[in-house]
Amino acid sequence: MAFINFNAADVNPNSSFEPVPAGKYVAAIVDSTTKPTKNGAGEYLELVFEVLEGPYKGRRVWERLTLKHVNDTTVRIARGNLSAICRAVGVMTPADSSELHDLPLSITVALRKRDDNGEMANVVKGFAKREAPASTPRSAAGGAPWKR
Repeated sequence: MAFINFNAADVNPNSSFEPVPAGKYVAAIVDSTTKPTKNGAGEYLELVFEVLEGPYKGRRVWERLTLKHVNDTTVRIARGNLSAICRAVGVMTPADSSELHDLPLSITVALRKRDDNGEMANVVKGFAKREAPASTPRSAAGGAPWKR
């Protein structure tokens, strides 16, 4: 038995962890770790993206970039995705993955069926610069938007 001294009334319960719907999200990398592949034949960079805006703010999506592997195609795809991430956040020559943290970018998220349990899961399909928020045109005097 463990003494935890906890009052559930003081904490909002977690909602279900269903995947976020497919779409584009403003997100930032909040964590990154290098891990060995399951078969030990390579190494991947696991990136944790956190959604920064909208109804799914705070939700997380994971991406794995296999940067060391015997399969050259796998490495080429991962390096291309890393290049897209670097360009999207404006860090062209990171020496460490932490240099990519906390910089907003746009990610395109899709859904796929997991092989192990058949449940749906998120997969990141694209990376781009964060789109600038739309501005409302104003008159020279700073009044209401210009109308014809």
